[in-house]
Amino acid sequence: MSGRPVKHSLTLSGHRTSVSLEDIFWREFRRIAADKSIPINALAAEIDANRDPEVGLASSIRVYVLREALGET
Repeated sequence: MSGRPVKHSLTLSGHRTSVSLEDIFWREFRRIAADKSIPINALAAEIDANRDPEVGLASSIRVYVLREALGET
């Protein structure tokens, strides 16, 4: 397992974007989406719509994953 970010493409509101996250965050992000029975793109779009515009999408996803792991959502 690498600690280096891995870039993946997501589609948000019909637009493609690339997000770089470490493998562990990608795995957990996919697991959370599966647990919620929603596509990963839909979960990313939800996070994107609710994030502070001053905070990047990758950072917002990391915080979301961490908050889920801590039971803070």
